[in-house]
Amino acid sequence: MTSADLLARHRAVLPSWMPLYYAEPLELVAGSGRRVTDAAGRSYLDFFGGVLTTMVGHDIPEIREAVERQLRTGLVHTSTLYLIRQQVELAEKVARLSGIPDARVFFTNSGTEANEAALLMATNHRRSHQILAVRNSYHGRSYAAMGVTGNRGWSASALNPLQVAWLHSGERLRGLLARLDADDRVDAAVEDLREVLATQTAGDVACLIAEPIQGVGGFVHGPDGLLAAWKKVLDEHGILLISDEVQTGWGRTGEHFWGYQAHGVTPDLLTFAKGVGNGFALAGVVGRAEILESVPAISFSTFGGNPISTAAGNAVLDYLLDHDLQANAARVGAILADGLRAATADLAQVAEVRGKGLMLAVEFVRPGTVEPDAELTTRVFEACRAGGLLVGKGGLYGNVVRMGPPLTLTEDEAREGLAILVEAIRASVGEAA
Repeated sequence: MTSADLLARHRAVLPSWMPLYYAEPLELVAGSGRRVTDAAGRSYLDFFGGVLTTMVGHDIPEIREAVERQLRTGLVHTSTLYLIRQQVELAEKVARLSGIPDARVFFTNSGTEANEAALLMATNHRRSHQILAVRNSYHGRSYAAMGVTGNRGWSASALNPLQVAWLHSGERLRGLLARLDADDRVDAAVEDLREVLATQTAGDVACLIAEPIQGVGGFVHGPDGLLAAWKKVLDEHGILLISDEVQTGWGRTGEHFWGYQAHGVTPDLLTFAKGVGNGFALAGVVGRAEILESVPAISFSTFGGNPISTAAGNAVLDYLLDHDLQANAARVGAILADGLRAATADLAQVAEVRGKGLMLAVEFVRPGTVEPDAELTTRVFEACRAGGLLVGKGGLYGNVVRMGPPLTLTEDEAREGLAILVEAIRASVGEAA
């Protein structure tokens, strides 16, 4: 069966609102390290990791063996009504690594579920359904998670169980605060928060949920220290801080293990997902015990923290720490970021190369403006694939190429991918001229 046949079958049984990458969609059939192979036998360097999920690469022996050991027991599921040794061990590791004192952990299957659970805990703890969220954010596809998503392209319903007030993100390229210097943007964002609290809420707000770096939003982020400045105001009112670390966690930013640590603040709740399972469905919430204990009725997750996923999660975290992949993300990410900035400095179509560690983005605009150029972005995206490199897309306007390679990326692979990306950009810009 050809890929064209599979595509026809896909379209016949799956909804049209599930996007497929590329003009000619790919079927990936094998992977090893940082490379994947399609059904036609072509190999690609993977700079997107299944949307920042295969965090330590494909077919890692230590992870495969951990999962196979669990499979050999014959138990792939018991439910959390029974003790699960792998779950307890992983919760201990996550609690210790979170930086949150007296922490408890609740496991789910996805980032959406993790954020939904965090909102459940915060609203119960504060006895309020009022939420602060950030413009251009993305937190998931359930009703509450969509309700705090500040990106219209990902808000599939106007129905919302929450009352949400929106804050400026403090991004550097466009928007009201972009006109200010970085230090002034923090002060302006704090003023904005105070005004929102005074004008858009009825008091007793439950929480602020924020991504340290906005993932789907195109790896946009405000100045370091913004979350701490916000939290000073939140603490005056007893409002909780939820740090959505679904994409920024586990050392991906290089400089810190969690994105929140760049801000000099500790959140009350932290959500995680994606990379911790390296492809196995694993996510969760970690936070202060008194907040997690605020849920007033029985609640559990049938598949969350199951023996297979937590076996993988334990192996992933052990591998991550044993190989100091955070340091590798900083070192190899710098090769990419510095190389991209140097190679595109003369291109008016490149508005910004941004990000941290192995969480990098390139934003494309029409020359002399900050008007998004989604068409050019698509050409670059397709040209990368033609050159043997898989990247992602994103941003509020679809004009951002995103990269989230496995944290095991080597320096040689970084340079290889950089060369393909630079050539794709220059060829696409030339085509547009």
